[in-house]
Amino acid sequence: MTDTQKDEKAPHAQGAEPQMPANDPGPEAAPAEPAAQPESEMPRAELEARFAALAAELAEKTAELAAFKDSALRQLADHQNQRRRAENEMADTRKYGAAPFARDALAIADNLRRALAAAAAPADDQAARAQTFDSLRQGLELVEREFMAILDRHGIKRIDPLGEKFDPNWHQAMFEADAPGAEPGTVMQVMQSGYRLHDRLLRPAMVGVVKAKAAAPAPEGESSNS
Repeated sequence: MTDTQKDEKAPHAQGAEPQMPANDPGPEAAPAEPAAQPESEMPRAELEARFAALAAELAEKTAELAAFKDSALRQLADHQNQRRRAENEMADTRKYGAAPFARDALAIADNLRRALAAAAAPADDQAARAQTFDSLRQGLELVEREFMAILDRHGIKRIDPLGEKFDPNWHQAMFEADAPGAEPGTVMQVMQSGYRLHDRLLRPAMVGVVKAKAAAPAPEGESSNS
């Protein structure tokens, strides 16, 4: 037996544990996981499945985008149509808003024409002329009543404040004068009637107002004592 063989057997004979190599993980170490397979080395079937899934997702998103775009365009078109309809309705209201009043006023024009035709008829004597004049007066009174009824139907009221308290919101004072027995500040004369549309003034009534009484002068004795 050579010296080298003796040296190799000597540690075992003395009870020493055998030494492990430095790079040996030992029997208790966990087995290493297999390395991830590169995508380029994936099986063809798996690559095709992934591509099909991505293509299906892209088609779904494309369809959702197209549906959203179509809905947005429809809403925009509806909004534009509603705006145009509103503008047309406003234009029609401005243009034809007075049509109901004008339709009612046609009857007044017809009655006035009839009255003028009756007044133009020749009269042979004084009695006939008087009768024609009386008929004309009655016809004009009828026309006025009909006209006031039309105004009332459309919310237009006459302002005729004779004897009422002067109101600067509805009346326009043209003069002031003394009126014995009348309360100062009341309307003593209506020179021209006013009109209002519901609660909005169209034209104030032109009126004369009772003048306020001047203050009585103090007695001479009281003024001298003061």
